Amino acid sequence: MKKRFFVTGIDTDAGKTFVTVGLLKAAKRAGLKSIGLKPIAAGADRVDGGLRNDDAVLIQQASSVRLAYEQVNPVVLEEAIAPHIAAMKEGRLVTVSRLEGFIKGTLLTPHDFALVEGAGGWRVPLNDREFLSEVAQSLDFPVIMVVNMKLGCLNHALLTAEAIARDGLALAGWVANTGAEEMPCYEENLVSLKSMLSAPLLGVLPWCEGEFDSQQMFDELLLAL
Repeated sequence: MKKRFFVTGIDTDAGKTFVTVGLLKAAKRAGLKSIGLKPIAAGADRVDGGLRNDDAVLIQQASSVRLAYEQVNPVVLEEAIAPHIAAMKEGRLVTVSRLEGFIKGTLLTPHDFALVEGAGGWRVPLNDREFLSEVAQSLDFPVIMVVNMKLGCLNHALLTAEAIARDGLALAGWVANTGAEEMPCYEENLVSLKSMLSAPLLGVLPWCEGEFDSQQMFDELLLAL
């Protein structure tokens, strides 16, 4: 049976890609055919005449199923700003149906495990009337919510969880991602979130400036899904 999830954060830079890449690598170690997608990304560099987003490249490399970059990240925008504004400045219209078509087309590729990573937080606009959350609704995948543990995360996490439930999707669980700056009363905030969120805490990710051995951590996180 295929396992598929949509990965969102409570805001931008929450650690979605770190979690997505870690889980994809864990799936590869487990011998699963894994696919990671970043359907829309804002912020890219020109490489060999084409635009490449760093997060999408990491997701492409972490997947065990080999896909072309354009399959992983079909809509790439050059400026690192809100996607709908970046698209407007480039004279492009990004729609829910277009992203849904790209994703579902790529997911016809045989696989056991798939992650679709969002952009920014849950309610990111695609245009003046549609939101990225509507793409998640159309896919109807359980959602993994990444919480960057910092001041304000309680409000952001609870509101995001409420919005996911209101949109009719299941919250598979949440991941606590520790930031570079120590959060005041970190443990107390973690306990509060565990008691206030109905979904399970899948894992707690420590902060580390350099590389660290996270294999066991993500192997356990994968098993929790």
